[in-house]
Amino acid sequence: MNTAPPAIVVSTGEPAGIGPDICVELAARALSGRPVFLGNVATLERRAKALGIEIDLRVIDGLDAALPHTPGIMQIIDAPVAVRVEAGQLNSANAPYVLELLDRGAALCASGAGAALVTAPVQKSIINEAGIPFSGHTEYLAERTGARLPVMMLTRDALRVALVTTHLPLAEVPRHIDGRRLEGIIRVLDADLKRRFGIVRPRIRVLGLNPHAGERGVLGREELDIIAPTIERLRKSGFVLLGPAPADTAFTADALAEADVVLAMYHDQGLPVIKALGFGEVINVTLGLPIIRTSVDHGTALELAASGRARADSLAAAYALAVRLADCAPV
Repeated sequence: MNTAPPAIVVSTGEPAGIGPDICVELAARALSGRPVFLGNVATLERRAKALGIEIDLRVIDGLDAALPHTPGIMQIIDAPVAVRVEAGQLNSANAPYVLELLDRGAALCASGAGAALVTAPVQKSIINEAGIPFSGHTEYLAERTGARLPVMMLTRDALRVALVTTHLPLAEVPRHIDGRRLEGIIRVLDADLKRRFGIVRPRIRVLGLNPHAGERGVLGREELDIIAPTIERLRKSGFVLLGPAPADTAFTADALAEADVVLAMYHDQGLPVIKALGFGEVINVTLGLPIIRTSVDHGTALELAASGRARADSLAAAYALAVRLADCAPV
């Protein structure tokens, strides 16, 4: 029986942003498990020096060589960058490097060698400027792992917010909401809340798309034609579903006490609320994947790179949740 603590793979993200900063700071902390960072050693070494963080960078060939964590020791699988990284200055030449980290991380976890993948932030714009279509971690990792329907969920303590659509222009959201997609999202959400989070009968509050959940069709018909019929059909199959609920009252204390998760129709319907309540402590979890993946709740913050003002709290929370999920402990 293998009694070694789980190997947790951490991708260091966009090298010009705060990903290297927060990863170096994370490695300086006390951590459970065996964290292994994917990144460029030279970049991490320079960033640690700029931040004044004493860190021992140790290059390893694979996860088999990873040891339980010691604060101040950073175990790294090295990856070369195309051009030298300057803090705060994006360079599209390094976009393939960023995706290579994700490819390696996904492959290591899909093989079973890695117990979970934790991701530092990437810069979508510079990847697209390099001529590589990229809408986000969620969609990219789903493609790499063969997942049919990934679900983005942000969590902070008992508050969880999941999304039906993710990185879409607002004008495109309505045409991406149909009964088949909504049912699939609810099924993934229900299954992974049971499997990953130990919730026996997940209570899912489904938001409407329109103000006041459509006001009986006066403000839009998506609730009447798509959302409510899908909810009713799944209720008959045993799902515990509430809604369609108006988004403006779904996050009151009484409403949240009745649900284990709020399912929002689009990105900015649900995420501003959870981030306002605990920015820097929120964790992004991708459900529906064959691997465990958690991430930070913030972007690359280029203006903070190498400044010493970036906080690693969200990354630390994402790492801790990854360890708990890998250990199959209810959270």
